[in-house]
Amino acid sequence: MAGALVGGAFLSGFINVVFDRLLTMDTVNRVLGKTLGPDLVERLKISLHAAEAVLDDAEYKQLGDNRVRDWLNCLRDAVYDADDFLDAVLTKAATQKEVRSLLPSFFLNRHRKMVDNMEGVVSRIEFLVSQKDILGLQKTTKDNNLSSSSSSWRETTCLMEGSIYGREDDQQALIKTINDNSESRLSVIPIVGMGGVGKTTLAKWAYSVAEGFDLKAWVCISETVDVAEITKKTIEEITKNSCTLGSLNLLQNKLQEILSVKKFFFVLDDVWSEDADKWKQFIAPFHSGAKGSSILLTTRMKEVASVVQTCPSCTLNELSEESCWLLFAANACFPESNGNPTLEDVGRKIVKRCKGLPLAVETLGRFLRGKDDVKDWNVVLINDIWELKNNKIIPALLISYFQLPPYLKRCFVYCSLFPKDYNFEKTELVLLWMAEDLLRLPKRGESLDEVGSECFEELASRLFFKPAEDPADRYVMHDLLHDLGIFLAGDFCNRIEELGEQEKKKVLTRHLSRFPRGTVCPPITKFSNTIAKLESLRTSLYIDDLLSLKSRASKLKYFEFYPFVNLMYYQIQ
Repeated sequence: MAGALVGGAFLSGFINVVFDRLLTMDTVNRVLGKTLGPDLVERLKISLHAAEAVLDDAEYKQLGDNRVRDWLNCLRDAVYDADDFLDAVLTKAATQKEVRSLLPSFFLNRHRKMVDNMEGVVSRIEFLVSQKDILGLQKTTKDNNLSSSSSSWRETTCLMEGSIYGREDDQQALIKTINDNSESRLSVIPIVGMGGVGKTTLAKWAYSVAEGFDLKAWVCISETVDVAEITKKTIEEITKNSCTLGSLNLLQNKLQEILSVKKFFFVLDDVWSEDADKWKQFIAPFHSGAKGSSILLTTRMKEVASVVQTCPSCTLNELSEESCWLLFAANACFPESNGNPTLEDVGRKIVKRCKGLPLAVETLGRFLRGKDDVKDWNVVLINDIWELKNNKIIPALLISYFQLPPYLKRCFVYCSLFPKDYNFEKTELVLLWMAEDLLRLPKRGESLDEVGSECFEELASRLFFKPAEDPADRYVMHDLLHDLGIFLAGDFCNRIEELGEQEKKKVLTRHLSRFPRGTVCPPITKFSNTIAKLESLRTSLYIDDLLSLKSRASKLKYFEFYPFVNLMYYQIQ
């Protein structure tokens, strides 16, 4: 599996699950027959809250700091152990029918050992929390959140950088939409697509060729949801001067005055907020413009498009392989003629790995610029894309992940147990999320099935899933998003066929899957020497393999069996 990165925000969602399980000290003592320190549960709560406060900062900083990454791994491992203990107590409390005094002595001894282990887990978490200051981890606030931390590389401009490849049809459709609405008072045209697919590049091209407008402005929005702040930024982009007006009323009146009877073309780049009320408030001054005024808006979310659009959205799909090659060659400065055929062969294989994502193609091309040794190109081909230094692929895709609520982060990372190009069936995946306790709690009158369906649709609307070509009722995940899930899961999730015969101990593994694809995969017990905490394994997921009932995973404590049409699922309780 790629890397050992564990998403801090994903861990934050998991900590919430542990909070839901927290017991009273009396329950633990009654079930396990040992008097605990009176403050143990309270110590666990306090330490988990303290860790949770800095998780967002840790998630961002771990990208360039292996110490922080190791800290997250250790913390998540300890939280898993705490959850195992609490789950065992809850299970015992629910099934215990006899008073503790009637239990055999060996059961009591075993339970006392569990309590001793729990005290050790709490001490581990407290120690890890004490290390946060040494690592420079800070509590996330409005002023130091991930948005502000990453704003330097996310800020965009209207200037084109090189040529645009493979978007001829999209370019023509976009210009046609703008021209067809020349008699409308205001047209809002969303460009929708996953991170790195080329939305901003297309918007830059449209901005550069747009003619016949009295005013043009480019406004980078990102996660900003403050209407006054965006309005002020828009005024400054138009006037090229600093704006000192304070209240929203003054700002909007000033913007309305500037736009009055003017035909304008604005680009709002990287919009995330789907708040219809805030959008209605923000857009009010723009209705004072002349006919033919247009706003081009880029977003990764279909919900945003549905809220703002007055015209059909322009949805960007991945580039063709040939267009990707042209983009790669341009960035790698690979000559169009008389190029090294060996380099071209390796380069085309690199391009194929990018699966049509222009940002990945451009990044890898620039990485190889000026490198004429085939060994350098093979390094990029063989190694994991995430391991390249100073690349923009990781942060571009991580931003989509950062925007997810904790329960959706859990659901997304869980998909790393499936192989690339797997055709997901919505109902099956929702049932698995339910079995794993990954979903948010249902609201009043809402079923867990409905919650799961909503979670799937929300991930799909954010383009983590897209409809498969065949069969039509299935969904697929882009390879690089799948790689991101693997990257975030680290060694906590593994697929049996990828473990191979490696001798290195997998001390963190809690979730395993098996997808034979016509090959014979060994049972889990074969890896009992590889997986150090096999007794703590939580998931054994057998995909499209009815014969996996013969796995004989004898070292696993408890199984719960979930049959599906093409999927067998086991969950360790």
